[in-house]
Amino acid sequence: MFLRVARHTNDLEKIEDFYVNILGFERLGDFQNHHNYDGVFLGKSGLDWHFEFTQSGTAAKHSFDEDDVIVLYPKTISDYNNLINRFLKNNISSVSAMNPFWNENGKMFQDPDGYRIVISPLKAVISEIE
Repeated sequence: MFLRVARHTNDLEKIEDFYVNILGFERLGDFQNHHNYDGVFLGKSGLDWHFEFTQSGTAAKHSFDEDDVIVLYPKTISDYNNLINRFLKNNISSVSAMNPFWNENGKMFQDPDGYRIVISPLKAVISEIE
């Protein structure tokens, strides 16, 4: 099974910059003017998932709450620290999570559309399963 998470945005360039230059994703592909939509596919090559972000003449109307999050688990503590440092170097402050688990086991940030992303050390997911 493959996974694609698709989301509309009002600023495709800003979203791509964030997911590529801050989170370290790769641009896997793109399209222009496909039924009046432009889009980009972002992820990591060789994996069975990616994000698709689209932009059109219709404004995005985002509706989510503070518990709607994407959780990313860097594989090593070094990867985790490097990722957190990228946020800080780009003056992106962490935000407090509504669910205290994420405050105790990672850091939460917001992407340019306001969606919340948790960066959590891999040890947090291992302790959840055990």
